[in-house]
Parts: sequence; structure tokens; C-alpha cells
Amino acid sequence: MILCAGEALIDMIPAETTGGETGYVPRAGGAVYNTAVALGRLGAQVSLATGLSTDAFGALLEEVAAASGVDCAPSPRVNRPTTLAMVTLTGGQASYAFYMRGTAMNDLTGAELTAPEPLPEMAVFGGISLMAEPCGAAFEALCLSLAAKDVPIFLDPNIRPGFIADEAAYRARLARMMAVADIVKLSDEDLLWLAGPGAAPADILAQGPAVLCLTRGAEGAEAVTARGRLHVPARAVIVADTVGAGDTFNAGVLASLQAQGLRGRDAVRGASDAALEAALSLGIAAASVTVSRAGANPPWRSELPA
Repeated sequence: MILCAGEALIDMIPAETTGGETGYVPRAGGAVYNTAVALGRLGAQVSLATGLSTDAFGALLEEVAAASGVDCAPSPRVNRPTTLAMVTLTGGQASYAFYMRGTAMNDLTGAELTAPEPLPEMAVFGGISLMAEPCGAAFEALCLSLAAKDVPIFLDPNIRPGFIADEAAYRARLARMMAVADIVKLSDEDLLWLAGPGAAPADILAQGPAVLCLTRGAEGAEAVTARGRLHVPARAVIVADTVGAGDTFNAGVLASLQAQGLRGRDAVRGASDAALEAALSLGIAAASVTVSRAGANPPWRSELPA
């Protein structure tokens, strides 16, 4: 079982009404939630740990997750409203305005969020859930606890600079989590924010992870280890929008590693070049389908080439 621990929210996607006005359509989303849904659709065993509201949007999140094969048992049900993200699309690129304070995910505490039993085979953390409080502290504590129990950690910060309230505290949190992470996934923009101009992948590996997955948009993705770099090109596709693309890529990487039977931190950290190439390839294949259609709508395994 792969545990996805982080935000679940409702993306309000702009759409034209029958009257020609701009309206919004609610869609289940959130970076870590999207990864969980994509994992389920790719055939992986997956569970979700987040705060799920007892409101109608919380029911929608649970319904979509369950329909995709995601076990929501690790997620506490709370009497707080669901987090909302108002999406703006410019040339297919998505930007977000979040409504967080007092919500089911944002106000999640360590007392509400506990490690599932039995322990997962791998765990995923990242997204805006690490930038907000008190949920950021709760997810960090869970991450450190699972790493200490030999659970491989996959970390995707998915950094949104405009959303960070306390940059020093956030950087310190990422440093603590990267020190125990086995795989870190970053975009070019994430790497620049973390390490500054002239940043090199070695700067990230020096902080603890054994594998750095770098996504480079139309140029594809790389896996960087102490052995060197492994590149897999992107697939040619007509882009509808980029909502959920990186999250789906993460799911492809993780589903591949799970299918290859990599268990425990030593196995994940020692993944061969062949194993990493297969993981990147599935990540890119899955993400290419997601960007070809509107919203975070990850593909089912049957939609990908054999």
C-alpha cells in the first residue's frame, strides 16, 4: 500500500455557462489527492491521509477517491468546511487562489492524523499541505515517524512562493523532510527557488535523498542519482491544461516502483537505472494523458499503451 498524505480540496475550474458567462465547476483535487487518485487508476494499492469534511464537498472527494480505488480509511472526518482553490487558466497554465483558514485540511492536527496500520510500503508528502499550519506540522511529524520505521519517503514540495507565509519556517521544514526522503521530485522552478541561480541537482542530493526526479515540461524528465543522470523525453501531445500533470507523473513513478517489487528504504534508494527509467516512462506516459484533457483527470491503466 502507498500512503498519500497531504491536501484534498475542491478545484473550482472556470467554464462557460449556457448563457455565455464565466462560471465555475467543482472538481475533486489537491496535489497529493490527485496523486492518490492517479495511483488508484494505474492499478496501485493506495490510501489517503488528509482531513475530509463532513460537508457535501467532502463527500465528493471521498466518492471520487473511492471510485478510483483509493482507501480513505486513514483520513479523519471532521466538522470543518472543505478547502477550496479558485483556478485561473492562462494559455493552459493553471494558477490558484486558496481558501484555507478553518478548513478540514488546513486545521488538521497531529492528534487527528495518525500513522495507519499496517505500515505502508511507501509514503508520499508535499504540496500546499506543508506550507500551512497547523497541518504542515502534522504532516511533517507523520513523515519523520514513517521514515524512522523504514517506510520509503517520496517528497514533492510543489512550491508556490506566493502562498508561503513564513519562508524561513517553510525552508526549515523542507530541509528536515528532505533529510529523511528517499526520492525528491522537483520542477525546474522548484529547484531554482530551493537552491538559487546556478543550482545543481547535487545540491539536493547532498541534503539526503538518493534519487532526484526533475521534471522539465516539454523536455521530459530526469532521474539524478550519485551514479549520474537518466533522461526520458516527453511525449508529443496537444495540451488542454496542466492541472494535475505533476501529480500524475508522481503516481506513474510510484506505481512503477511498487509494481517492480521495491520494498523498504534500502531497495528504493538502491533502485537500478533500469528501474528508474521504467518509473520515469510510466510517469511521463500518464502525465501526457492528463495534460491532454481539462482538469486533473488522470488516466486509467487501460488508457496507456501496453
